[in-house]
Amino acid sequence: MRFDQVSVAYDGTVVLDALDLTVEPGEVMALLGPSGSGKTTALRAVAGFVRPAAGRVLIGGEDVTDLPPYRRGIGMVVQSYALFPHLRVEQNVAFGLKARKAPRREIPGRVAEALEMTGMAAYAKRYPRELSGGQQQRVAIARALAIRPRVLLLDEPLSALDAQLRSGMLTELARLHRELPDVSVLYVTHDQVEALTLADRIAVMDKARLQDVGTPQELYRAPRTEFTASFVGSANLLRVLPTGGPGGDGGTVAVELAGSVLHVRAGGPGTATGSPATLCVRPHLVSLGEGGTGRNTLRGVVTGLQWRGSSHRVTAEIDGQEVTAEVRELRTPPALGEKVALHFAPDDAHLLPAGGPGAADAHLLPAGGPRAAAAHRGGAPDD
Repeated sequence: MRFDQVSVAYDGTVVLDALDLTVEPGEVMALLGPSGSGKTTALRAVAGFVRPAAGRVLIGGEDVTDLPPYRRGIGMVVQSYALFPHLRVEQNVAFGLKARKAPRREIPGRVAEALEMTGMAAYAKRYPRELSGGQQQRVAIARALAIRPRVLLLDEPLSALDAQLRSGMLTELARLHRELPDVSVLYVTHDQVEALTLADRIAVMDKARLQDVGTPQELYRAPRTEFTASFVGSANLLRVLPTGGPGGDGGTVAVELAGSVLHVRAGGPGTATGSPATLCVRPHLVSLGEGGTGRNTLRGVVTGLQWRGSSHRVTAEIDGQEVTAEVRELRTPPALGEKVALHFAPDDAHLLPAGGPGAADAHLLPAGGPRAAAAHRGGAPDD
């Protein structure tokens, strides 16, 4: 599946701007971004529900831009599941097959296969109202799979579920993907955990444009922009000044923060000596106490403390900037106003060019993932 410079506009307002992205056969591609970023519009362009103002949509090498939805060979699951309340589970699953005029003799077998695959075979005779939210979602997925699509589109499919059900369904979706190795999956979400858990690659979107794309590990460990760093996980983003001095080995450089010299992983273009840059370090890689030889140490005053059961989240102010550490539960946590030392390894800090998407908020973006980051930026109301 390929987006070839696809743009979509409503009443002169561009909501998807020249998206160029390829999803390989059998790949799970997550479109991750805040509300208003264009991710759902991209999915609807694939589905055929919106007409691109420019560019082409290709599935299996075929240009489907002008084809109606039912001729594109796609299955789709939306947030509300869109089950017919007056039809039993097996009838809901059969609906797409009948609409596509599948041979009548094949329909029962394909319905049974889809229900078995999603673990809903025992509920075939029930109505949607007799199912839990998680079970209804499984039926919606079974209906999408019954038509044996080339592409499966998932639009925030877990947003209506509670945390426990969501975790279970992530496991089930990962299992389904292993059983359907030839089906490409486009998964729209604003939840970083879903994207990191399921996706082979993540496309990060903001303000109608593709900002970054890569594997979850690439985007999490070595983000290329401040926006990616803040949206693919939580991040400390700190203004520093590269000094040009070498670090402890050839892979690090020296930077200055609050009068301290730190050694961090070298950045790419835009992190030249003497120019302000942004240091990115994940909260769970920051620890309390003196770091010892080979570690970077900063000293500040505790301004926030949260107990999270298995961990404490400690926030300290350092020369007007805030650094958050996510540490294992402390027997004696520091008090507000107490002076503390924070440390991290040079290889755990990544240097980014200052500026670019998200740079205006770059002291510390909210810990808590995409919802917090979107609220912090004041994102647009919808996609």
